[in-house]
Amino acid sequence: MVDIVIQARDAAIIEAIKVKRILPFRLHRMVGPFIFMDHAGPVLNTPPIVSSLDVLPHPHIGLSTVSYLFGGQVVHRDSTGVEQIIRPGEVNWMTAGSGISHSERFEDPAALAEGKLEMIQTWVALPEKDEESAPTFNNYTPDQLPIFTDKGVWMRLIAGNAYGLGNHVKTNSPLFYLHVVLEQGARFGLPIEHTERSFYIVKGSVELSGVTYPAGQMLVFTKGVDPVILARENSTLMMLGGEPLGERFIWWNFVSSRKERIEQAKEDWKQGRIVLPPTDNKEFTPLPDDRYGAPPKPEPLS
Repeated sequence: MVDIVIQARDAAIIEAIKVKRILPFRLHRMVGPFIFMDHAGPVLNTPPIVSSLDVLPHPHIGLSTVSYLFGGQVVHRDSTGVEQIIRPGEVNWMTAGSGISHSERFEDPAALAEGKLEMIQTWVALPEKDEESAPTFNNYTPDQLPIFTDKGVWMRLIAGNAYGLGNHVKTNSPLFYLHVVLEQGARFGLPIEHTERSFYIVKGSVELSGVTYPAGQMLVFTKGVDPVILARENSTLMMLGGEPLGERFIWWNFVSSRKERIEQAKEDWKQGRIVLPPTDNKEFTPLPDDRYGAPPKPEPLS
């Protein structure tokens, strides 16, 4: 019934921020157009210097980043001039296209207190025709996102289409992305209209066909498999998927259907051709090298 179970792995965005990395996974690189997924927090131990959590300006090409908070807040600044405080329940959709840089700053100590900060960030690959589109950023508030409730079920549609629901979050290919909260004993199913489907267990545990799956796992399904999800306890899920886009290459923060485009992006960042955010341009993240002193090769995702 389950195509594959992906166990989140420990990773670090920067030294002070440890995350659970779900995608990409070596045995299943993408789910629909989703190529990357990190679960950060809850941050239980706030460092004495809050700015040590900051993610300095860094570049992207060929993808959209989607930031979704359960708690806390983050200040986003990007090279298009946008400055946006990201708050829980909002959808913050940044399309890199031909190239963008942005930072994520933690400027309110109160938003970090008592383990409040917790977020999911996903990357959505762009269709080839949109890989060189102009960069954009859009913020969607919770009142713009439809909510469905039933006995023991609460669900917010973050983006795309599912269960007959849609919203005005701009996407570039067919997909769905949902925040689902289940009470103990509640039953729920995956949307049936998409080719590739999955859910990640943020909190709690669920049962499928007599097997219990704990928090920190992603379950992936193909079309035609329609599992019944039983919440073994109060649980939070992120459901996502859609239509596959074909092979993609990924290196650091760059995604493309062409290896040579990633090589160009490396040089563009080194030479300053991807500009810094105008209100956050005093520091930046340098292009990484691997432990042998040479940048890692672009890795295909399909």
